[in-house]
Amino acid sequence: MSEVTLYVKHKGTDLLIVSLYVDDLLVTGNNACLVEEFKKEMMQVFQMTDLGLMTYFLGMEIKQGSHAIFICQKKYAREILKKFGMENCKATSTPMNPKEKLSKEDGTDKVDEGNFRSLIVCLMYLTATRPDILFAVSLLSRFMHCATEMHLRAAKRIIRYIKGTIDYGVKFKKCQNLKLYGFSDSDWAGSFDDIKSTSGYCFSLGSGIFSWCSKKQETVAQSTAEAEFIATTTAVNQALWLRKLMCDLHMDQRDNTKIHVDNQAAIAISHNPVFHGKTKHFNIKLFFLRDVQKNGEVILVYCKSEDQLADVFTKSLPVSKFEFLRQRLGIRSS
Repeated sequence: MSEVTLYVKHKGTDLLIVSLYVDDLLVTGNNACLVEEFKKEMMQVFQMTDLGLMTYFLGMEIKQGSHAIFICQKKYAREILKKFGMENCKATSTPMNPKEKLSKEDGTDKVDEGNFRSLIVCLMYLTATRPDILFAVSLLSRFMHCATEMHLRAAKRIIRYIKGTIDYGVKFKKCQNLKLYGFSDSDWAGSFDDIKSTSGYCFSLGSGIFSWCSKKQETVAQSTAEAEFIATTTAVNQALWLRKLMCDLHMDQRDNTKIHVDNQAAIAISHNPVFHGKTKHFNIKLFFLRDVQKNGEVILVYCKSEDQLADVFTKSLPVSKFEFLRQRLGIRSS
């Protein structure tokens, strides 16, 4: 199996899927009798409780309908507001001020690292259903060992944003054709402390996104094309894993998976068989992307910057663009 916590049983055309997290089980399948049979067998061996249709799991609230599934963490978000005494705070329209630049040494006083770390860890778990705050939380997590008043204000702004969008989550609508596709993006030298860039990607099967990432790159990119290329390589690796996972679930992706990139130079480099001075320092990634595309599993597709959904995972954005991308990602209230 591609995922160690996932177990799949095939019985003819019937499928039983079990997802395990410590002592919590999620059981589903395309045959209700097979699901019930499994639960009875498990109860004979282990002391278990059948909680019925999934409505709450590991802090996530799930609303299942005939045409859509909505996942959120409204209860957990309220607990965060209460824990840090911000139930009555004023809401903001974005999780981060696009004009604010954060760094380790910003000239403001240091704050209690324990309290700041606790706040960021709470927000990290909230990103399980709130990808719209992922970039801001990921950025602030870089300062947990040197937190200042400016960092604390930025973290509290995220909570103020959550206050105004407390019932938001990801909505998945019923689709006829579950075709995997993704978006990959990068900023360039966005980190003021080490001039490293941030990679971002997200994947969807036709409605809301179900896989997302925002992560600082390990090396310093010498150009925007290289930063985009590194981000695309990360997204392609995720796409390959998702394709294997879907194969395990009998949802084989027969066609290639398109990853939308808004940098034509990065796409051109991935196809160009000629190495030159500007690309010789990342040849391994070049070979990898070329091989993947030759195999037909993944293909890079150009998209305009305004249509780049992964932009929200690489930088703070103005209100209008942020709200547009949030809606396109499938993040909304129930």
